[in-house]
Amino acid sequence: MKKSLLFSFLFIFTISLQAQKDTADFTSLEIRRHALAEASNVNINIYPVPVRENRFTIKSDKEMSFVKITNIIGQDIFRAQYNNPQALIKIVLDNPQRGMYLVTIIFDDNTRAVKKIMIEQSE
Repeated sequence: MKKSLLFSFLFIFTISLQAQKDTADFTSLEIRRHALAEASNVNINIYPVPVRENRFTIKSDKEMSFVKITNIIGQDIFRAQYNNPQALIKIVLDNPQRGMYLVTIIFDDNTRAVKKIMIEQSE
């Protein structure tokens, strides 16, 4: 009888812990989805495409407070924090290699967007 009662207690306890964990994961997932949905509604223009001569412009409907450019293997090649958020930012890179890069933009309201750019060598 005691073994059966102990087994039942452990089984219910394990299920309740798992249920609590799933709820927490679901909540954080919903927050991330909401932030991504807000960022996807923002009109972001990056030009010229492809990037040449080591410079390009980012224009957005919302004010940007942080921009980071990362190569495909995850190394940051540019990072800038703006104390006065701006809707138009001109980026000048220091001799980047040809290839694909990710531009991470954090807006004034802490939503985030990631865009891909292609950088080609100057002719």
